Amino acid sequence: MDQLKLTGGARIGFAKASWPLVTLIVNKDQMELNASIIGNLVFRPADIISIETYSQFPIIGQGIKINHRVENYNQKVIFWTFNNPSVVINQIKQTGFLNNVSDKITANDQLIIDQQRSGGFPIKMPVVVIAIVLWNILFLSDIVKSFTSGKGGFPLSNGALTAVGLLFTTSILTLISEDFSRLILKEGRTIKDIRSSLYLIIFISGFLFIGFLLTKSLG
Repeated sequence: MDQLKLTGGARIGFAKASWPLVTLIVNKDQMELNASIIGNLVFRPADIISIETYSQFPIIGQGIKINHRVENYNQKVIFWTFNNPSVVINQIKQTGFLNNVSDKITANDQLIIDQQRSGGFPIKMPVVVIAIVLWNILFLSDIVKSFTSGKGGFPLSNGALTAVGLLFTTSILTLISEDFSRLILKEGRTIKDIRSSLYLIIFISGFLFIGFLLTKSLG
């Protein structure tokens, strides 16, 4: 088997992504766990201590736990799968990945090491901080205005519309504009690392925007 590719879910630390937002790709040179916005982890064979079966609930709560030695990654890395975890581990072995350990650093190894240094989270932390602060300010402005006006009713108005609209617009621009995505993503990361999450965010934020707009107009 030259390459193994599976779709499932993942847990990286306390962050979780459900099926089908996660992809596990393994060949003899590297293992990539793409959990979209919660993390894109790439391992060399030398990075792996062991891979073991992991289970919380039968069928829906089973997977493999990747024990690794990459300092900049969270130590708890689990790939959830509907397949038998023991079979998945055997398939990984068949790619030759686990037996391809070498002291020699290849060009591909160096690319992986460079990506590992930036951690698993693909988005720049200043962008995350600014987004969280702006999101809370906009929503809180509506709530404060609702309480101080004494009119009651649905508390979310222009602030919520602006917050959700900005989220929708930012996601669209990140998806379609390479220049804009470079402002959002860490160096060395690409749209493919977060594409599935972007589609989900666009759908949800678009739905919320229409809902808030209708509620506001009816109110």
